[in-house]
Amino acid sequence: MAAELIITVSGLRGIIGENLTPNVATEYARAFGTFLRETAAGEKKLSVCIGRDSRASGKMLTSAVAAGLCQIGINVIDLGLVTTPGVGIMTRKLDCNGSVVITASHNPIEYNGIKLLSAEGHSMTADTAERIKRTFLEKKFSSADSLGRGTIESNDETDSVHIDKVLGIIDAELIRKKSFRVVLDSVNGAGGRVGSKLLAALGCRVVAINAEATGDFAHVPEPIAENLTDLCWQVSSAGADIGFAQDPDADRLAIVDEKGTYIGEEYSLALAAKYIFSIKSGTAATNLSTSRMIDDIAAVAKGRVIRTAVGEANVVEAMIKNGCIIGGEGNGGVIDLRVGPVRDSLVGIALVLQLMAETGKSISTLVGQIPAYYMMKKKFAVDKTQVPQIIASAKGLFAKARVDMTDGCRFDFANGWVHLRASNTEPVMRVIAETQSPQTTEKYINAVLDIRGKMGD
Repeated sequence: MAAELIITVSGLRGIIGENLTPNVATEYARAFGTFLRETAAGEKKLSVCIGRDSRASGKMLTSAVAAGLCQIGINVIDLGLVTTPGVGIMTRKLDCNGSVVITASHNPIEYNGIKLLSAEGHSMTADTAERIKRTFLEKKFSSADSLGRGTIESNDETDSVHIDKVLGIIDAELIRKKSFRVVLDSVNGAGGRVGSKLLAALGCRVVAINAEATGDFAHVPEPIAENLTDLCWQVSSAGADIGFAQDPDADRLAIVDEKGTYIGEEYSLALAAKYIFSIKSGTAATNLSTSRMIDDIAAVAKGRVIRTAVGEANVVEAMIKNGCIIGGEGNGGVIDLRVGPVRDSLVGIALVLQLMAETGKSISTLVGQIPAYYMMKKKFAVDKTQVPQIIASAKGLFAKARVDMTDGCRFDFANGWVHLRASNTEPVMRVIAETQSPQTTEKYINAVLDIRGKMGD
């Protein structure tokens, strides 16, 4: 059963009742607890906080994870229904040895997952994740006797602590003076309650849709264009200044402009970076598959952008190492280390509203000031043994490009880029291209697809 689960650097994910059961959750928690116990450097009593999104299976998995940790002798602090970035923040505030988020992020409703965070409140490193996975698969768990078992307590401070940290990085009074009308679509996930509280604290007139945290998602939960047609309509009909969409655990953010036009997840990081780079120069970090918009924005401020392998943990590691002033991923994930080393939709909301308040410009005008690119994403089936051949052929095809082999292979041209990488979770390769024209972008994508087509099955 365990072999059918998706186990990556982010944790474990599966289908409830098929391959993700309470027993599996308990054993994965025991593996995490065993790792914490082995690396605790003599600490007698360890603690882990747990938060969950709104999925119906969340309470069940929370109980199972708590049971597994208590078996190892680790105390549990149950944060209840909160966002993923909120859990990261509370991990540090409560001085926990790590934390667990029960979430399947933007995956369909039948999924749930167990995301692990370090004592610093960010995703595990690849080496640590592999060690925990091996302990889970081999079932080599430590245990505590009856007197050493962990305890469980509750904490309901996450929303207020999270909001206070976000308010601390902006000029809240300036935003309040603008009295923005905002439509917030939280897809019946964990972000509706805290997102609405933040917007109210910023003096916004809020139209909240799909705000109740039922876990019965009103639409497909990934915040992409085809799933947000109602949000676009609501923004237009309400005469709102902007629309925001969160995913179920509220670590991703998509934006709709005042005309009711979906402008996309890639712009969440770009607009946040535009504000940050308007007040200071410095270094940003993002992954190889994120739009070149952030490079253009940084260049105007005489800043620079560090590119990492795909994955939040890789971006955060680069941000901490280089003292980055902003970072994130093109999937709508904005990271500001002053709040926490996790993608955070509340940070994105606050920084974008700050940009609007300071400039006095509409969101569509601000988007229009950023050089436009056209991005296309495709994937194709591939055997693992074919990956080196495909990359070698692409190198020959794009011989004049600048090559980055950090994660698969990225080719940079004067007019755009192509990123080709094998998936970590399924037998496919992903190809992403971005240029200043849709025709050129499609040309690059088709060139890579032709390489695969010529190889046969």
